Amino acid sequence: MDNIAGTKSSLVVVTHLTALLLVLLWIFPTVGLFVSSFRTADQISSSGWWSSLATQEAQNPAIRLSGKEVQEGDHFVIEGELFEGREVVVSAWGTSSRATEAYSPGDTAELSRDRTVTVSESGAIRFTAAESQEGKRLPRVFTTATAPPEFTTANYELMLFDPENTESMTRAFFNTFTVTIPATIIPILVAAFAAYALAWMEFPGRAILVAAIVGLLVVPLQLALIPLLKLHLNIGIGKGYIGVWLAHTGFGLPLAIYLLRNYMAGLPRDIIENARVDGATDFQIFTKIILPLSFPALAAFAIFQFLWTWNDLLVAKVFLIDATGQTTVMTNEIVELLGTRGGNWEILATAAFVSMAVPLIVFFAMQRYLVRGLLAGSVK
Repeated sequence: MDNIAGTKSSLVVVTHLTALLLVLLWIFPTVGLFVSSFRTADQISSSGWWSSLATQEAQNPAIRLSGKEVQEGDHFVIEGELFEGREVVVSAWGTSSRATEAYSPGDTAELSRDRTVTVSESGAIRFTAAESQEGKRLPRVFTTATAPPEFTTANYELMLFDPENTESMTRAFFNTFTVTIPATIIPILVAAFAAYALAWMEFPGRAILVAAIVGLLVVPLQLALIPLLKLHLNIGIGKGYIGVWLAHTGFGLPLAIYLLRNYMAGLPRDIIENARVDGATDFQIFTKIILPLSFPALAAFAIFQFLWTWNDLLVAKVFLIDATGQTTVMTNEIVELLGTRGGNWEILATAAFVSMAVPLIVFFAMQRYLVRGLLAGSVK
């Protein structure tokens, strides 16, 4: 029945489902990062991004009491809100990490040194003490509370408009462009000439060169990092833009030459031969015929190379980072930012999504050439 006109083969259905599954697997991490960038630190630490639209009951991190102290008779009183500006319903609370749900809302906990604390259902606190607590460390409160979905743009305001972060992120943003654009253009220029020679010019050892290029595709770049860095330092181009450009060029050339060579070899032979009969040189054939026809393959490789160099951390760490941090790229700046702020994962999610904006724009602008370039040379 699968072969009857008007019916779909079961293999087609399986293919569509498989493609849909692969798309979802690729999309989920990006969607999760995007959603997390609008969540607060408490929400990220207590629940996954997939539950961001649901009302959640979770145990919140310890909150240290704070507020203005007022004397009422013989006691000193501090009143405040644990969750100021948030609609939270407290279901249980405690004053010790070993008993985080020891009290119900409205109960009063007796502490040492004639102190008490009360937490209401809305998160309001009342702390009393027999002596002034000015300059003293107040106790902590652990709460289990239900909170509605909450989203905030504070993470983006901190990343994009806070002077402490904006200067470093802006510098890293332009440094990344300084690395990425030449590291994308240079391999394309070199690989295009090499691919044309391997596809249409006859010379001894051509097959061996093609085999060597295919073999280089499976060599891990980590094996060459230290020897290449020593070479760059010996010739005076280490730890700078020139060194990182050449490193990205060397690591990207095998794929570029292989991809472009396959595409150029699949172009109609009659066009090349007619141009030679008309007296065109190899350079004229390359610039006026081959390059315009090879634009899909060039664009496909440009997407790969741009995304790789923009998101690269390892090569930038080895060939670019200096003591002053003036040449740091965005991936390293994000790592440094996270290191200075401890476990603030909302900052990492926001910074990572900001750094993804340019690659996403490049990919969607040129993705129509991607499949055409990848399939180059696969059929005749």
